[in-house]
Amino acid sequence: MTNNSEMIAKAALDINAIIIRPSDPFTWASGYRMPIYNDDRLFLGYPHHRKMIAKQFYQIMIENGIDYEVIAGTSTAGIPHATTLADMLSVPMVYVRDKPKEHGLRNQIEGIDANSNLDGRDVVLIEDLISTGGSSVKAVQAIRNAKGHCNYCLSIFNYGFDKAFDMFAGSEPFDQDGRSLTSRCSVRSLLTYDVLLKVAKETGYISPDQVKILKEWRENPFGWGEKHGFPKIEK
Repeated sequence: MTNNSEMIAKAALDINAIIIRPSDPFTWASGYRMPIYNDDRLFLGYPHHRKMIAKQFYQIMIENGIDYEVIAGTSTAGIPHATTLADMLSVPMVYVRDKPKEHGLRNQIEGIDANSNLDGRDVVLIEDLISTGGSSVKAVQAIRNAKGHCNYCLSIFNYGFDKAFDMFAGSEPFDQDGRSLTSRCSVRSLLTYDVLLKVAKETGYISPDQVKILKEWRENPFGWGEKHGFPKIEK
Protein backbone atom coordinates (compact mmCIF):
# COMPACT_ATOMS: atom_id res chain seq x y z
CA MET A 1 0.00 0.00 0.00
CA THR A 2 3.01 2.33 0.20
CA ASN A 3 2.70 3.77 -3.30
CA ASN A 4 -1.04 4.19 -2.91
CA SER A 5 -0.52 5.84 0.48
CA GLU A 6 1.92 8.28 -1.06
CA MET A 7 -0.59 9.05 -3.79
CA ILE A 8 -3.21 9.89 -1.17
CA ALA A 9 -0.67 12.05 0.71
CA LYS A 10 0.24 14.03 -2.42
CA ALA A 11 -3.41 14.55 -3.28
CA ALA A 12 -4.25 15.67 0.27
CA LEU A 13 -1.43 18.22 0.36
CA ASP A 14 -2.22 19.43 -3.15
CA ILE A 15 -5.88 20.25 -2.43
CA ASN A 16 -5.22 21.42 1.17
CA ALA A 17 -7.14 18.50 2.68
CA ILE A 18 -4.13 18.34 5.00
CA ILE A 19 -2.32 21.52 6.03
CA ILE A 20 0.90 21.43 8.06
CA ARG A 21 1.74 24.67 9.89
CA PRO A 22 4.01 24.19 12.91
CA SER A 23 4.88 27.90 13.27
CA ASP A 24 1.21 28.94 13.46
CA PRO A 25 -0.67 25.98 14.94
CA PHE A 26 -4.35 25.31 14.48
CA THR A 27 -6.81 25.14 17.38
CA TRP A 28 -8.53 21.76 17.37
CA ALA A 29 -12.05 21.31 18.72
CA SER A 30 -10.50 20.09 21.98
CA GLY A 31 -8.79 23.48 22.42
CA TYR A 32 -5.31 22.01 21.93
CA ARG A 33 -2.97 23.85 19.56
CA MET A 34 -1.76 21.45 16.88
CA PRO A 35 0.63 21.91 13.91
CA ILE A 36 -1.54 19.97 11.48
CA TYR A 37 -5.12 20.17 10.30
CA ASN A 38 -7.05 17.58 8.32
CA ASP A 39 -10.20 18.21 6.28
CA ASP A 40 -10.85 15.15 4.14
CA ARG A 41 -14.18 16.64 3.07
CA LEU A 42 -12.22 18.51 0.41
CA PHE A 43 -11.78 15.21 -1.43
CA LEU A 44 -15.51 15.31 -2.18
CA GLY A 45 -15.01 18.09 -4.72
CA TYR A 46 -12.87 15.84 -6.92
CA PRO A 47 -14.65 12.86 -8.54
CA HIS A 48 -11.38 11.11 -9.42
CA HIS A 49 -10.22 11.39 -5.80
CA ARG A 50 -13.49 9.92 -4.53
CA LYS A 51 -13.13 6.97 -6.89
CA MET A 52 -9.47 6.52 -5.95
CA ILE A 53 -10.33 6.41 -2.25
CA ALA A 54 -13.12 3.86 -2.79
CA LYS A 55 -10.86 1.64 -4.91
CA GLN A 56 -8.11 1.75 -2.29
CA PHE A 57 -10.57 0.89 0.48
CA TYR A 58 -11.63 -2.11 -1.57
CA GLN A 59 -8.00 -3.10 -2.13
CA ILE A 60 -7.44 -3.08 1.64
CA MET A 61 -10.51 -5.30 2.07
CA ILE A 62 -9.21 -7.78 -0.49
CA GLU A 63 -5.64 -7.80 0.90
CA ASN A 64 -6.87 -8.40 4.45
CA GLY A 65 -9.61 -10.89 3.58
CA ILE A 66 -12.25 -8.65 5.13
CA ASP A 67 -15.78 -10.04 4.86
CA TYR A 68 -18.49 -7.50 4.10
CA GLU A 69 -22.24 -7.50 3.65
CA VAL A 70 -22.94 -3.89 4.65
CA ILE A 71 -20.83 -0.74 4.41
CA ALA A 72 -21.35 1.82 7.18
CA GLY A 73 -20.24 5.44 7.32
CA THR A 74 -19.68 7.64 10.34
CA SER A 75 -21.75 10.78 10.48
CA THR A 76 -21.01 12.99 8.73
CA ALA A 77 -17.61 12.82 7.05
CA GLY A 78 -17.59 9.06 6.54
CA ILE A 79 -20.99 8.99 4.80
CA PRO A 80 -19.99 10.03 1.25
CA HIS A 81 -16.99 7.70 1.11
CA ALA A 82 -19.07 4.82 2.46
CA THR A 83 -21.70 5.59 -0.17
CA THR A 84 -19.17 5.57 -3.02
CA LEU A 85 -17.71 2.27 -1.81
CA ALA A 86 -21.11 0.64 -1.28
CA ASP A 87 -22.21 1.74 -4.76
CA MET A 88 -19.04 0.27 -6.26
CA LEU A 89 -19.65 -3.04 -4.45
CA SER A 90 -23.45 -3.01 -4.92
CA VAL A 91 -24.10 -3.73 -1.25
CA PRO A 92 -26.33 -2.04 1.38
CA MET A 93 -25.07 1.09 3.08
CA VAL A 94 -25.99 2.61 6.45
CA TYR A 95 -24.65 5.49 8.47
CA VAL A 96 -24.13 5.91 12.19
CA ARG A 97 -25.12 9.04 14.09
CA ASP A 98 -22.99 10.15 17.02
CA LYS A 99 -26.09 9.62 19.19
CA PRO A 100 -29.72 8.59 18.64
CA LYS A 101 -32.10 11.20 17.28
CA GLU A 102 -34.13 12.98 19.91
CA HIS A 103 -37.34 12.82 17.85
CA GLY A 104 -39.30 10.49 15.60
CA LEU A 105 -38.11 6.87 15.81
CA ARG A 106 -34.91 7.86 17.65
CA ASN A 107 -32.66 6.02 15.20
CA GLN A 108 -28.91 6.00 15.67
CA ILE A 109 -28.24 3.87 12.62
CA GLU A 110 -29.88 5.19 9.47
CA GLY A 111 -30.60 2.81 6.61
CA ILE A 112 -32.36 0.10 8.59
CA ASP A 113 -35.88 0.11 9.99
CA ALA A 114 -36.05 1.31 13.58
CA ASN A 115 -37.78 -1.92 14.60
CA SER A 116 -35.16 -4.19 13.01
CA ASN A 117 -31.39 -4.67 13.32
CA LEU A 118 -28.34 -5.67 11.28
CA ASP A 119 -29.15 -9.34 11.88
CA GLY A 120 -25.60 -10.60 12.31
CA ARG A 121 -24.31 -9.23 9.02
CA ASP A 122 -20.64 -8.31 8.52
CA VAL A 123 -20.35 -4.52 8.57
CA VAL A 124 -17.25 -2.54 7.56
CA LEU A 125 -17.12 0.94 9.07
CA ILE A 126 -15.73 3.81 6.96
CA GLU A 127 -14.23 6.83 8.70
CA ASP A 128 -12.48 9.82 7.19
CA LEU A 129 -10.06 10.52 10.06
CA ILE A 130 -8.94 8.77 13.22
CA SER A 131 -7.33 10.94 15.87
CA THR A 132 -8.07 9.99 19.49
CA GLY A 133 -10.54 7.36 18.25
CA GLY A 134 -13.48 8.01 20.56
CA SER A 135 -16.14 8.87 17.99
CA SER A 136 -15.08 6.02 15.69
CA VAL A 137 -15.17 3.42 18.45
CA LYS A 138 -18.60 4.66 19.57
CA ALA A 139 -19.81 4.00 16.02
CA VAL A 140 -18.37 0.47 16.16
CA GLN A 141 -20.23 -0.14 19.42
CA ALA A 142 -23.48 1.25 17.97
CA ILE A 143 -23.22 -1.23 15.08
CA ARG A 144 -22.57 -4.08 17.50
CA ASN A 145 -25.50 -2.96 19.63
CA ALA A 146 -27.64 -3.30 16.50
CA LYS A 147 -26.44 -6.92 16.15
CA GLY A 148 -23.96 -6.21 13.37
CA HIS A 149 -20.53 -7.82 13.24
CA CYS A 150 -18.11 -4.90 13.01
CA ASN A 151 -14.51 -6.04 13.25
CA TYR A 152 -12.91 -3.55 10.85
CA CYS A 153 -12.80 0.22 10.61
CA LEU A 154 -11.20 1.73 7.49
CA SER A 155 -10.10 5.36 7.44
CA ILE A 156 -8.57 7.74 4.93
CA PHE A 157 -6.07 9.15 7.45
CA ASN A 158 -4.82 8.01 10.82
CA TYR A 159 -2.64 10.02 13.21
CA GLY A 160 -1.57 6.79 14.92
CA PHE A 161 -2.16 7.98 18.48
CA ASP A 162 -1.68 5.30 21.15
CA LYS A 163 -4.99 6.33 22.73
CA ALA A 164 -6.90 5.38 19.58
CA PHE A 165 -5.06 2.05 19.31
CA ASP A 166 -6.03 1.21 22.89
CA MET A 167 -9.67 2.17 22.33
CA PHE A 168 -9.99 -0.06 19.27
CA ALA A 169 -8.28 -2.85 21.22
CA GLY A 170 -10.81 -2.51 24.04
CA SER A 171 -8.22 -1.62 26.68
CA GLU A 172 -9.20 2.07 26.88
CA PRO A 173 -12.74 3.40 27.59
CA PHE A 174 -14.38 5.25 24.73
CA ASP A 175 -16.79 7.36 26.80
CA GLN A 176 -17.14 9.03 30.18
CA ASP A 177 -19.20 6.11 31.49
CA GLY A 178 -16.14 3.89 31.24
CA ARG A 179 -17.47 1.65 28.48
CA SER A 180 -14.99 -0.12 26.23
CA LEU A 181 -15.17 -2.60 23.37
CA THR A 182 -15.43 -6.23 24.51
CA SER A 183 -13.46 -7.41 21.46
CA ARG A 184 -10.94 -5.71 19.20
CA CYS A 185 -11.93 -3.81 16.08
CA SER A 186 -8.99 -3.71 13.65
CA VAL A 187 -8.09 -0.47 11.90
CA ARG A 188 -6.71 -0.13 8.39
CA SER A 189 -5.91 3.31 6.96
CA LEU A 190 -5.07 4.57 3.49
CA LEU A 191 -2.62 7.12 4.86
CA THR A 192 -0.63 7.21 8.09
CA TYR A 193 1.20 10.08 9.73
CA ASP A 194 4.65 8.66 9.01
CA VAL A 195 3.95 8.34 5.28
CA LEU A 196 2.51 11.86 5.24
CA LEU A 197 5.72 13.29 6.74
CA LYS A 198 7.85 11.34 4.28
CA VAL A 199 5.93 12.70 1.28
CA ALA A 200 5.76 16.23 2.69
CA LYS A 201 9.54 16.24 3.13
CA GLU A 202 10.29 14.71 -0.30
CA THR A 203 8.05 17.22 -2.09
CA GLY A 204 9.50 20.21 -0.22
CA TYR A 205 6.22 20.96 1.54
CA ILE A 206 8.09 21.01 4.85
CA SER A 207 11.76 21.50 5.76
CA PRO A 208 14.00 18.99 7.61
CA ASP A 209 13.75 21.17 10.72
CA GLN A 210 9.96 21.07 10.53
CA VAL A 211 10.08 17.28 10.19
CA LYS A 212 11.87 17.16 13.57
CA ILE A 213 9.21 19.40 15.12
CA LEU A 214 6.40 17.27 13.70
CA LYS A 215 7.97 14.04 14.92
CA GLU A 216 8.26 15.62 18.36
CA TRP A 217 4.57 16.54 18.20
CA ARG A 218 3.64 12.97 17.29
CA GLU A 219 5.42 11.70 20.42
CA ASN A 220 3.54 14.08 22.72
CA PRO A 221 0.66 15.70 20.80
CA PHE A 222 -1.20 17.01 23.84
CA GLY A 223 1.85 18.50 25.52
CA TRP A 224 3.53 19.88 22.41
CA GLY A 225 1.64 23.18 22.24
CA GLU A 226 2.28 24.17 25.85
CA LYS A 227 5.97 23.36 25.44
CA HIS A 228 6.28 25.59 22.38
CA GLY A 229 4.31 28.56 23.71
CA PHE A 230 0.89 27.59 22.35
CA PRO A 231 -1.20 26.75 25.43
CA LYS A 232 -4.53 25.00 25.22
CA ILE A 233 -7.49 27.31 24.67
CA GLU A 234 -10.15 26.55 27.25
CA LYS A 235 -13.66 26.39 25.85
